[in-house]
Amino acid sequence: MPEPADAPPAADAGLEADLVARPLDARDYSRRTLLANERTYLAWWRTGLTSLAASLAAARVVPELADAKHRWPYTLLGVLFALAGVLAIAYGHRRRIAVEDALRRGAFPLLDRTVTLVLSALGVAIGLGMLVLIVLET
Repeated sequence: MPEPADAPPAADAGLEADLVARPLDARDYSRRTLLANERTYLAWWRTGLTSLAASLAAARVVPELADAKHRWPYTLLGVLFALAGVLAIAYGHRRRIAVEDALRRGAFPLLDRTVTLVLSALGVAIGLGMLVLIVLET
């Protein structure tokens, strides 16, 4: 018996067989939600890659261009940017899988408050660090 046209590809080894086998109902907007989940995953990746690029700039490029007396604050700022980038990419992957699995069960997972707290704290630390460097290096 041939598979229905809307059946997920067999290559989805990361999902359990019973979740993959469940057909998606075109009337419940699950297809649209899965595509939105994919776009959100890509946004986590863009954010992560941007943070990684900023980490390189903060730690290596900016101190060189600014002829900074002390380079360790820039290195610390670069490390914080890199940490935020890695966390964004890793959590984006985890979140994509959780939303897809929950959607197939008819549920929706809440955003992990611990992860968002850590990312927010990193963002505040990076912002404050940048403010301090701007003030001290002028």
